[in-house]
Amino acid sequence: MKAFTKKVYGGPEVLQLEEVAKPVVKDQHILVKVMANSANPADWHILRGKPLFARLSFGLFKPKKPILGADFAGIVEDVGNGVEDYKVGDHVFGEMLGGGAFAEFASVPVKVCAKMPVNVKFANMAGVPIAGLTAYQALIIHGKLTKGESVLINGASGGVGHFAVQIAKIYGAKVTAICSNKNVDFVKSIGADNVIAYDNVNIHEHDGNYDVIIDTHGNLKHADYKRMGKRGVIVGFTTMSHMVAVLFKNTLSKFPLTQFTAEANTQDLEILASLVKDNKIKVHIEKIYPYTQIPDAITHIEKMRTRGKVVVDWNWKEG
Repeated sequence: MKAFTKKVYGGPEVLQLEEVAKPVVKDQHILVKVMANSANPADWHILRGKPLFARLSFGLFKPKKPILGADFAGIVEDVGNGVEDYKVGDHVFGEMLGGGAFAEFASVPVKVCAKMPVNVKFANMAGVPIAGLTAYQALIIHGKLTKGESVLINGASGGVGHFAVQIAKIYGAKVTAICSNKNVDFVKSIGADNVIAYDNVNIHEHDGNYDVIIDTHGNLKHADYKRMGKRGVIVGFTTMSHMVAVLFKNTLSKFPLTQFTAEANTQDLEILASLVKDNKIKVHIEKIYPYTQIPDAITHIEKMRTRGKVVVDWNWKEG
C-alpha cells in the first residue's frame, strides 16, 4: 500500500510517499481503507519532534513509528478478533494520535473510532476527530460549561475554534469569539454572539467578564484568564515557553485553569457524529488536497492561518 513515511525528524520535506506492507488487523482493531484525512497541528509537532519532551513518547533520536497522521475517515476492510460492533463495509471515522493514518490502510483500535452518519462525506468526517474532540472536551468535560453561561473563545476561526463556537451555542452558552478582522463574518455565520477582532482590540487589555475562557490559539497570559474569566482551559500554545510560564504562574494561584490533550473515545465521537448528522455542527473545509500532497497540507496548517479544516482525499481524481 502507499503511505507517507518519516525516518527522521524535520519539516514536511522529510515525508516520503512509499510502498509499505499493508497492516494486519489486530485483536480489538478494525482494518480501515482510508478515504480521507485531515491535517492537524499535532501532525507537524510530531513530525518535527517538538516540543522536545514529546520525543519521550514518539522516539528520542528518530521516530518510532514511520507513518504519520491521526485523523481519518474510511471503510471497514476487515475486523479483528473480539470486534462485535463493526462489520466489513461500515463507514467509520476516528483518530490515532500515535500515527498511522496517512496511508491507504490503517489498523485502528475500535475504542478510538465510531460509525459515520449516513450520507455524510468522508472529507467532512475526516475533519472532525482531533479538532471536534478537543473543542467538545475543552468546553464540556474540562470547562464544565452549562446552559446560560458566557464563554470567550480565542482563536475562533481555526479548526478547534470553529467547532468550539458551534458546540458552545448548542449547549446554550453566550459566545464571544476572538479572531482576525478578515474572519469576523465567518465566525458570526457559525453562531458567535459577539466577535472581537484582535487586529483592532488589544485582547490583553480587554475588560470583558466570562464564565469560561477557551484559548485555542495559545497566546493568552495568566493575567488575562484571571482578569476576564471564572475558569479557563488552555488548548493550543504559540510557544512551549509561553505555556510553561502560564502554567507555572497558575501553581501560585487558585484560579481554576486546565491544560489538556484530547483523548479519542467512541462515546464522544458518537456525540459529534450525531451533531453532524442533525446539522447542528458543520465542518468548514478551507481546502482539500490530494493524498500525494500531504506535505503541502501540513505546510498549509503550519502557517496557523487556517479557517476551519484542511483535508486530504485518498480517492482524488485528477481533472
